[in-house]
Amino acid sequence: MARQRLSIGTFGDISTRVSPTGRYLARTRYRDWDGRTRQVQSTGATAAAAERALKARLVERSELQPADTTLTPDSLFADLVAYWLADIDMEVRISRTTRNLYERNMRTLVSPVFDSLTLREIGVARCDRFIKELAKRSYNRAKQARVVLRLALELAVRHEVLPRNPMDHVSRLRREPHIPEALTAPEVNVIRAAIARWEGGADHVSGPLPDGQLGAIVEVMLGTSARIGEVLAIRRRDVDITGAVPSIRLAGTIVSRIGEQTFRQDHPKTVKSRRTVALPSFTADAVRRRLANAGRLELDSLLFQSRDGTPLTTANVRRQLRRVLGGAGIAGVTPHMFRRTVATAVNDNASVELAAELLGHTDTRITVMHYIQRRELVNPETAALLDRAFKRDD
Repeated sequence: MARQRLSIGTFGDISTRVSPTGRYLARTRYRDWDGRTRQVQSTGATAAAAERALKARLVERSELQPADTTLTPDSLFADLVAYWLADIDMEVRISRTTRNLYERNMRTLVSPVFDSLTLREIGVARCDRFIKELAKRSYNRAKQARVVLRLALELAVRHEVLPRNPMDHVSRLRREPHIPEALTAPEVNVIRAAIARWEGGADHVSGPLPDGQLGAIVEVMLGTSARIGEVLAIRRRDVDITGAVPSIRLAGTIVSRIGEQTFRQDHPKTVKSRRTVALPSFTADAVRRRLANAGRLELDSLLFQSRDGTPLTTANVRRQLRRVLGGAGIAGVTPHMFRRTVATAVNDNASVELAAELLGHTDTRITVMHYIQRRELVNPETAALLDRAFKRDD
């Protein structure tokens, strides 16, 4: 009589006998993940010991194989979310910060709408309507929801739970044309004056006097185009103000996660955005003053740090900048605005390629779309050109 066919990853009846050496031998049939059935055996001093050793070997064999998902088209979306997050953790292919961001966006934007639905109930029409309704309230939230919903459903397709990803056919998100905001030179000087007045102790009531770091941070952002996290991650070893051309190496960023201490990450937003930037004189002067005020710093000490020597958080610096400028009647200025201001100035006076290189971009389209403020004034040379082309014949 033919033996029953085993399911993949399962074993048959266990038989035990005494081997020629006098030890007990336990064996069984195990259907491997390639579909082939193989005999697995173990020995022990007693029949029970041999059987225990065999079962332990089978468990070990199973753990080395791909995990078999228990998801089906009738599983709830909430189960897929848990499975998706576990898969991300197992692959370790994205940063912890990005992983936490994915989970936050999934829990807050997508799960409230989809958790009680089975996977087979999630089709193109439902996904399309969800994204469009969310986009009415916020383009950015719709974009974030679209990313995590696509990734989770794509995992279900790869693991053969769903035949196709409904997000592949959802209509594209469209947003109103966005013109990056940049500061003018007079506006930059007004901001500098407001910070200098505050750092000079004007209107100071109690507590420690400002230590001058905020003004230096702004000058470094204006002189390097660096992100606020990159500026706060500059170490003493990254600063060269004694060479013929003073420079700063941007090679890290500050990371703050819920429930963890703020720390310096050993690469910027992307590994490719590591760069060394020559400093304009106003930035070099600000760095020299900061080094003089900070006293002796170890090579790995941060250029900007709290009074306890810990990293400054980007949130606290943003909050302090907003408060200081707000006291001077200046609103709407963010650290990222300095990055756009630098990109616009370099583009206007040189080229978009140089602006992209300074910002650490590998694609000038990103620089143009998100960082360079478009000028309405067309180059006046067109007037002279058209005079030559269509001058009236007297």
